[in-house]
Amino acid sequence: MDPVLVAAGTAIVGAMATDVWQQARAAVVGLWRRAGSAEAEAVQDELARVRVQVLAARADEDDDAERALAGAWRLRLRDLVHREPASADDLRRVLEEELLPALGAPERERARAVLMNATASGHGRVYQSAGDQHVNES
Repeated sequence: MDPVLVAAGTAIVGAMATDVWQQARAAVVGLWRRAGSAEAEAVQDELARVRVQVLAARADEDDDAERALAGAWRLRLRDLVHREPASADDLRRVLEEELLPALGAPERERARAVLMNATASGHGRVYQSAGDQHVNES
């Protein structure tokens, strides 16, 4: 699955437990509206229902439930991008400008951990790591 979809699904569910949830919800619903989807109102209602589930999962320290809810949003986002490919750029913008800033540092890092991009040209090399990395070249 596209790393942006994974990060966005994780960020949506993480944002549900924040004080700025209303702004994050508006950003997610706006994504569907700008894509011209008739599902925008249904998405808004579903976000409200899922938020109750996320808050309950947090209260119960049920990480599995929270991961499952994030997975469901990843699938929903994948379907949107599949139907409206132009929404992929908008999704990345919403993730970077609206969702990630709404999260606390640990959740932001969990969502960002999957967003690694690199480009090399010519004989250049790219090394990426989500943790420690030691490169010894001779």
